[in-house]
Amino acid sequence: MISFEMTQQQKQMKEFIHYFAQYEVRPISMLSDKLERVPDEWLDKVNKMGVTLSTSAIGKDASGSSQKEKHEEANQDPEVKRQVNRLSVIAAEEMGWGDPAVALSLPGPGLGGPPVQGSGTPEQKKRFLGIFGKDKPRWGAYALTEPEAGSDVSGLRTTARKVDGGYVLNGQKVFITNGGRASWVVAFATVDPSLGRAGHRAFVVEQGTPGFSVSRLAHKMGMRASETAELVFEDCFVPDENLLGGEEYYEQRANGPSGFRVAMATFDTTRPVVAAMATGIARAAYETTLDYVKKEYPKHGRSYQMACEQLALMEQNIEASRLLTWEAAWKGDIGQPNAKEAAMCKAYAGKTGLDVCAACLELMGPVGVDGNLVEKLYRDVKVYDIFEGTNQIQHLIVARRLYDQEGLRI
Repeated sequence: MISFEMTQQQKQMKEFIHYFAQYEVRPISMLSDKLERVPDEWLDKVNKMGVTLSTSAIGKDASGSSQKEKHEEANQDPEVKRQVNRLSVIAAEEMGWGDPAVALSLPGPGLGGPPVQGSGTPEQKKRFLGIFGKDKPRWGAYALTEPEAGSDVSGLRTTARKVDGGYVLNGQKVFITNGGRASWVVAFATVDPSLGRAGHRAFVVEQGTPGFSVSRLAHKMGMRASETAELVFEDCFVPDENLLGGEEYYEQRANGPSGFRVAMATFDTTRPVVAAMATGIARAAYETTLDYVKKEYPKHGRSYQMACEQLALMEQNIEASRLLTWEAAWKGDIGQPNAKEAAMCKAYAGKTGLDVCAACLELMGPVGVDGNLVEKLYRDVKVYDIFEGTNQIQHLIVARRLYDQEGLRI
């Protein structure tokens, strides 16, 4: 049975990440939003500290010793291995509380990490994951979404034509986080559109590969400090050794793996992290508004009572979002299928973030939209209802799992 009591290690990690979010992230939050980028000197600083959203490194403790080294040692402990998803969502909530756009800008493999870790060969894992946390900030990226294939990724049109020694990719990807500066991108393409999902393959395309380019960087309403790129593949040659998992991984057989399954397995890991960040955003808006109501609202009267009722509902939904997220992470840690739980927490937390930020703006009135943190969070949180699969897609996933339990299909 899942325990909601944090271990000592989880508590310590949460305290450190919250401290980092409060004293390192929050001070550059509004400036980064205005600049539409995180300052390079700050990125250099955190790269040396070893802080990433995935908790593959957790910074430095008060003594100055590297927590990254300690984490690598602890990873040999089976008990710690069983906590990796839980640690990730705890860290993600604190970083979402600090600034979600800055959090997504932290150096590291990002969304490209899970497919490489989960499906890559030992050589690929060493080659592509071993470059992080070294002399300079580096990023990885995950390129699945296309102009005509967003929620329905089975319709992707980027092609991969087999040639001697590798594949030639042609196509376009959109809304790719850190895609412009990534050292490599996990890109999904089809070797045969007539095969549908079975034809999907995942490739690691490295920066500087001929035929691989960034067509533009997006200017957005929210999450402005986070880089979002459009990528183009034009007769882009990718060698066989960059086919994620190798040729044998994609042999056609009953229930065999495909690039589509690689993508879906990635979502089961990343959707709880997205849900945790949405929960952190909601918490940040709630706490800011709670302080405002305490200071500015008259302590008697209907307006104060209504504000308290709304704040109580916010706290209830934030807590529910957190517990749904922890359940999805816990199931992932113990090796149980968690697609339904990952979809549920992502859908619920995304809507909670939207509802809480909107309610906070109403309670704060003109103050809330006058360059206030809550106004920024309101712009930032909208995408949490969209990326990693829209809420409608999450509801479809949950419904399919429920119908499967009854022997039905939708």
